Amino acid sequence: MNVSADYTSFVALIDDDVHSAHLLTRALLVQGASSIQHYGDAVSARARLQTDLGKASPEQPGLIIVDLKAHSGANLEFLIAVQQLMRASGVPVVVLAPRLGEQSRHALLENGAAAVFVRHAERDAYHRVAADIVELWALTQRPEAVGM
Repeated sequence: MNVSADYTSFVALIDDDVHSAHLLTRALLVQGASSIQHYGDAVSARARLQTDLGKASPEQPGLIIVDLKAHSGANLEFLIAVQQLMRASGVPVVVLAPRLGEQSRHALLENGAAAVFVRHAERDAYHRVAADIVELWALTQRPEAVGM
């Protein structure tokens, strides 16, 4: 059997808290993510996405995680600001946020999030969410390979 896989894809993490980014990176790697690149806060990430998503190359992430904590609407503000860029690229975006009401969750999904995950403080729950994110990332890499 000959198996060909592209493991060059990486996960771009947009997080305005360096400690949080470090913890999530570790959790994602433990769950099987191949590579994580921290794009920094909203301002830094927006500039880098404009550069990286404009290319058809391995420099484009396979998944983008947005976990902004500057204020309660930071994730939605970011999605709205980069919505056209994200949709044109086809790279799935997930949001990591505290437990949200249905209206807030729906707004994130309507503005480009492929999924919204709850950010948990409890360690085991946090690692389960990381595993769910990695699974989503894996399934979106080659949907035809998993019957999607």
